[in-house]
Amino acid sequence: MNNRVVALLAALGATTIYGLNHTIAKVVMPNYIGAFGFIMLRVTGAAALFWFFSIWTPKERIEKSDYKRIFFAALLGMCINMLMFFKGLELSTPINSGVIVTLTPIIVFVLSVLFLNESLGWRKVAGIVLGFSGALILILYGKKEMANAPNIPLGNLLFLINACSFGAYLILVKPLTKKYHTFTLMKWMFLLGILMTFPITYQEFFAVQWGQLPFDAIWRMAFVVIGTTFLTYMLNVYALKTLAATTVGAFIYLQPLIAIVYALATNNDVLDITKAGAGVLVLLGVYLVTQKKRVVTP
Repeated sequence: MNNRVVALLAALGATTIYGLNHTIAKVVMPNYIGAFGFIMLRVTGAAALFWFFSIWTPKERIEKSDYKRIFFAALLGMCINMLMFFKGLELSTPINSGVIVTLTPIIVFVLSVLFLNESLGWRKVAGIVLGFSGALILILYGKKEMANAPNIPLGNLLFLINACSFGAYLILVKPLTKKYHTFTLMKWMFLLGILMTFPITYQEFFAVQWGQLPFDAIWRMAFVVIGTTFLTYMLNVYALKTLAATTVGAFIYLQPLIAIVYALATNNDVLDITKAGAGVLVLLGVYLVTQKKRVVTP
């Protein structure tokens, strides 16, 4: 199996885990743990795993010229991205989160246009407009609240910020994946993530009644730490070593489908016409943005 196929499978695996995570994480918030407390558990648990397994990986020294890039990658990927997503998930619904975070490849493309001189054609512009229109429809015209979703518009807005920060993270971390081993990057960025998020997360974390948690809450928390954080970040960084950032971002195209099917199958959300219409616009937008220009040869 060649490297590109393995990288594609890694990106697909990460997307599948993310799709399931929308519902799995939602169920435990806020009854067993608050969104911010969940982030402290997530970054601390992932940091511990990456530092432990890094014992068997190559020892690398980070070049001073990369300190700033690693700092901002951690700020975007392990701080803002996570805080916004989990707080949004606490306030909104799994299907809404699955739809809005699908904007990531569009955001990656917009950032590539702004900072990497990516070409911008009418098809790409149409995709950007359609994608963001779908997100705005959910934010402005979706239901305002549901059971276990007390402020859906605000939650959806936080999902949008999450998608923007994750898109910027993919662009920023891409050059680093060419220079350093996956575990080298992840162990340092998650350590920074602990320091960055601690002032916001520690109160909710220490408020959890850890000794009274049922198994249903424990396995879900473990899934978030081991699956959604450790495995997905490792898989995404591995994929970025071979694939373009826009290609890895495009795998999020499958995420709303996985999120919707799993949320409906477990009776944790309802698919209405607003969510469906917004989802179609977002997916169509992602499709247009991620289509490569065909070269016609004589």
